[in-house]
Amino acid sequence: MKSTRPLLIAVIVMGVLVIAATSVVIVKLVQDIAGGGRHAPSMASTIVPGAPEKITLTTRMLNQPESSHIVSIATAGDRLAVLINGGGPDRILFVEPATGAVTGQLMLGK
Repeated sequence: MKSTRPLLIAVIVMGVLVIAATSVVIVKLVQDIAGGGRHAPSMASTIVPGAPEKITLTTRMLNQPESSHIVSIATAGDRLAVLINGGGPDRILFVEPATGAVTGQLMLGK
């Protein structure tokens, strides 16, 4: 009969590794909860190649009828395409992201 000693050693080693890995996960989880997630990287510290160093956010009103609402926003070249619903026919506004100026509009005509 073959010796089962190597198998027993392997099972014990794997059990110890499972317990150690579980302990590390639990300790990390408790640290994140207790520390409020301070160790998570923030968007401000993320460096994206080719991105501007400083981004200025502005608020711009699109001056649409009162019952209008934005359905979706997508990029269209170097502009944003904003799909507007309500307040008349559906329309797509092309907005310059840097200034918020509307540079064009598409509407379905009859």
